Amino acid sequence: MKIHEYQGKELFRKFGVVTPRGFACFSADEAVEAATKLGGSVWVVKAQIHAGGRGKGGGVKIAKSLPEVRQHAGKILGMQLVTHQTGPGGQKVRRLLVEEGADIKKELYVGMVVDRVTQRVCLMASSEGGMDIEEVAAHSPEKIHKVFVDPTTGLTDADAEDVSRKIGVPAPALKESSELLQALYRCFDETDASLAEINPLILTDKDQVIALDSKLNVDDNALFRHPEIVAMRDLDEEDPLEIEASKHDLSYISLDGNIGCMVNGAGLAMATMDTIKLFGGEPANFLDVGGGATAEKVTAAFKIMLSNPQVKCILVNIFGGIMKCDTIAAGVVTAAREVKLSVPLVVRMKGTNEDLGRKILAESGLPIITAGNMGEAGQKAVAAVQAR
Repeated sequence: MKIHEYQGKELFRKFGVVTPRGFACFSADEAVEAATKLGGSVWVVKAQIHAGGRGKGGGVKIAKSLPEVRQHAGKILGMQLVTHQTGPGGQKVRRLLVEEGADIKKELYVGMVVDRVTQRVCLMASSEGGMDIEEVAAHSPEKIHKVFVDPTTGLTDADAEDVSRKIGVPAPALKESSELLQALYRCFDETDASLAEINPLILTDKDQVIALDSKLNVDDNALFRHPEIVAMRDLDEEDPLEIEASKHDLSYISLDGNIGCMVNGAGLAMATMDTIKLFGGEPANFLDVGGGATAEKVTAAFKIMLSNPQVKCILVNIFGGIMKCDTIAAGVVTAAREVKLSVPLVVRMKGTNEDLGRKILAESGLPIITAGNMGEAGQKAVAAVQAR
């Protein structure tokens, strides 16, 4: 689950990560009120959407007077902000963060993710912070320093100080930098985060270390432990089809293609999408119905896929292990009839009760295209789309 920058900073501060003072705003009037409360003579007006690259897209502006705060807030609120992470359609800005200005002497980068190889939290840090950190990772990976944190000790003083030195934190700020990194680790660990990122982490002229930005993603599987974070969810930032899928315990992600995919198992789903692309097609979604799919769940999956007007064919690829093929076949037939399926349907099933499942499909009277293996299923789905 993603949250906004201002929400991430609220959590950061609870664990001792230093951030600028600021207020979330939903109107130009609130933005002016926030700047007045903050005082000073320089403020930053920042669009709040679940995407990076806001500054390059025109979603971050500096104001040096209250009229400028109002002007920037009025322009940013309601704009369709396009960044490299939103896609060409952009994302509508519905809320802002107004913060006090900061004296920036140096921009650094800090991030934390779970490394699946070492099964530890990986702290990544670089002296090259700012908007083009992706370019640094691609072309100068040696400038990104990593620490794999032992969960029994947490991020130690020695490791925090060492990585701070490597990214260019001066001696007077080493203690403050080390404490901030350790606070970020505690935040990551105790909120069950999957990603925590500060870009940029800044050094000021007074050698203060401040998190000027925040990005915090929380593991969906741990949200039951964090009702206070669940309350931060902004449905306006999420795909409506993905929201609907979550209500039925379906793992669904919208993509840009025209072949809808319904598969049981995340690995098989990824392989199915690869197969579609191998034969020249484009998947319209990732959809994992899991191991306990019922007819109702399959029907919900069909309705969600068909809500996408780009879908020209549906490919069902099932491996019957825990989930029996006859159960899926019955669900597919029920769903196809209920939604009055109007696009080609390709079904490939393998495993437990496979023959019974095929019999159910054959006797349904529906124009279902069957396939004996995954390659054949991919070819037939692509051909069905091309024939329309």
